[in-house]
Amino acid sequence: MAVYERPIHASIERVWENVHDWEHLPWLHAGSFEKIELIESGDWGWRARIGVSGDREMLLELVLDDDDRYVSRTLEGPGAGTEIWTTLTPKGADRTDIRVEFLVPDIPESAASGVGAGFTKLYTKLWDEDEAMMQRRTALLARERADEAPPPLDLGPEDEVRARAPFGVELGGARYRVVLVSGELVAHSAVCPHWLGPLDEGELVDGAVTCPWHGYRFDVRSGRRCDAESPMRLPPAPSVVVDASSSRVRLTAAR
Repeated sequence: MAVYERPIHASIERVWENVHDWEHLPWLHAGSFEKIELIESGDWGWRARIGVSGDREMLLELVLDDDDRYVSRTLEGPGAGTEIWTTLTPKGADRTDIRVEFLVPDIPESAASGVGAGFTKLYTKLWDEDEAMMQRRTALLARERADEAPPPLDLGPEDEVRARAPFGVELGGARYRVVLVSGELVAHSAVCPHWLGPLDEGELVDGAVTCPWHGYRFDVRSGRRCDAESPMRLPPAPSVVVDASSSRVRLTAAR
């Protein structure tokens, strides 16, 4: 019915990783999906119930068809019977071309172009969001950390720092965010330990930050994950120290 083609500026490994990542749908693509409940998954793909706008629910199955192609099928709910075939063609270390074919049943010929345009618009948005996630992840995975602890970083007078919070800062090549938690200045990693998501863009509520990629929540003081028994935790963050004599704030690297 319609075909969508574009280059994705990420490696084929990153793209396949993204295809298997069912968790990110209602977080990274919050404007398109409202919730997801996994039924089963494996090397073959995954199957899940997905909430969409209007309090509707669909049963979606994503299955690998070949080494370079997969198909998503709507088994129940809005658009039941729809199949979307995606072919991936690697074009270098940081480029993968995609070809997406939309097959929607029982669409009158007079409505086909409009439905096709709607799918194309949606998939442009979804792949834009996925591409940005894959590019950030690639850059952070390639980044080298300094072996030696950096010197303390002066952030300025305490009253000015409090007025600025929350704000991002870099120390020793790593990104952090300085926030206020119950009146206390605290620094936390700007990188989620799950998939290296942007925690500096995450919502902070009651001392917990939520990753906008997958919804994982972490206590910014302890670094522990809030919503599950898990060994996953935030990387050690610098200490925020207020000098008693000068009232200036310094960020001191964790040791």
